[in-house]
Amino acid sequence: MFITLLFGLFIGFFGIANAALEPGPPFIRLNKTDAVIFLAAVVVADLQVGLFQIVHDYDPTEFRNNIIAHSALAKLFNIPIVLTTSFETGPNGPLPKEITQMYPDAPLIKRNGEVDAWDNSDFRKAVEATGKSQIILAGITTDVCTEYLALSLREAGYTVFANTEASGTFSKRLADDANRRMEDAGVILTGMFSVAMDLMRDWRNMPGSLQVLPFLDQYLPAYGYVARAHEGAVQNGSLAPGEDGL
Repeated sequence: MFITLLFGLFIGFFGIANAALEPGPPFIRLNKTDAVIFLAAVVVADLQVGLFQIVHDYDPTEFRNNIIAHSALAKLFNIPIVLTTSFETGPNGPLPKEITQMYPDAPLIKRNGEVDAWDNSDFRKAVEATGKSQIILAGITTDVCTEYLALSLREAGYTVFANTEASGTFSKRLADDANRRMEDAGVILTGMFSVAMDLMRDWRNMPGSLQVLPFLDQYLPAYGYVARAHEGAVQNGSLAPGEDGL
């Protein structure tokens, strides 16, 4: 009986060990050749006067920076961007000048009624024309413009990365509910720094340290100051007593 017990324990341990070695879910990486930045219409449609004012899950100054940074990712990594607005002649308003001036030649689909951008045939054609399979998406509101489009894109077979830092809504509770629903549908929730690092992959790449550090200094000062501190230490620094050998 003792031998049987030992054999059972051995088999159980062996099974657990094998299970631990089984591969987990795939790590879906962003690929510059497959990626296309989407600025969902209302993400910045009312940065000044409209929808921007209903975002209460982010500080306004922080959120303004986030949506401009989201847009600037496409220029940094030279990947396509598709712009869209919803009823911009009404209370939602136009996209901010910072974005339209950044991309004067990008497709800008002005929807006159469709809530879900995917319901607009011109928008779908603009998406399909990019020939890309990965979407980096942000919008106002998170639970409507971002969520509806993300779910539609997933249904159409796209890999969707939702930039939650550049999507905002009435409350954190609504954002949490929308993010949970998107995640359950296979949408990858992420932020600007993660997107930038995944697209860059290696600081020695192009774009790499030379291009990405100034971008981060502008849009993510917390990291920019890491680089500034290193610059200061190299150019001006000297060891204080007790630092040597730490």
